[in-house]
Amino acid sequence: MIRNLAPGGGTFTSNVFLVEGETTALVDVGNDFDVVAAVHEHVDDLDLVVLTHTHPDHVGNLGAVRAAFEVPVVGYDADFEGIDRSIDDGETIAIGDHDHVALHTPGHKDDHVCLYAVSAGVLFAGDLVFANGSFGRTDLEEGDRSTLIESIDRVLSVVEEGVTEMHTGHGPSVTDDPYGDIELARQAATF
Repeated sequence: MIRNLAPGGGTFTSNVFLVEGETTALVDVGNDFDVVAAVHEHVDDLDLVVLTHTHPDHVGNLGAVRAAFEVPVVGYDADFEGIDRSIDDGETIAIGDHDHVALHTPGHKDDHVCLYAVSAGVLFAGDLVFANGSFGRTDLEEGDRSTLIESIDRVLSVVEEGVTEMHTGHGPSVTDDPYGDIELARQAATF
């Protein structure tokens, strides 16, 4: 089961996905809300935290999560304080009950990754793309529009058209033609 723990509106946070299963994990930890209490509403413990990237709205709660759960944290940038182990492009990571391939997808931030489970048809897109063809900001430090477009192209080349769920860093998850939303983001990013 995948559930978004982030509160709606009024807080400076990303979405935070609790993925229950053999490897119960958080994808991103958010910011500016009590994520530890939100986790405890559903599970007693975590096995892993995976960061899509290290912008403050995605990692602000990292200290609280590490203190409460003593859980390993993985992300692309091993030099970022709080990441225990780097994940490599193409590496497979168990999240929930499925293996997810880490796709290095810079453009929004240099350490950005998407996580794709082929067998489950699930994509964690972070801040690369969003519902309805939106895409991640490129006006922040490390942002680059042409690199972001290349990353979207990469995701389109790896993710199957039948992907059933896309969980994004902000806004709603997409369960109705997520691939189409990725294609729309690609089109929008080129203008």
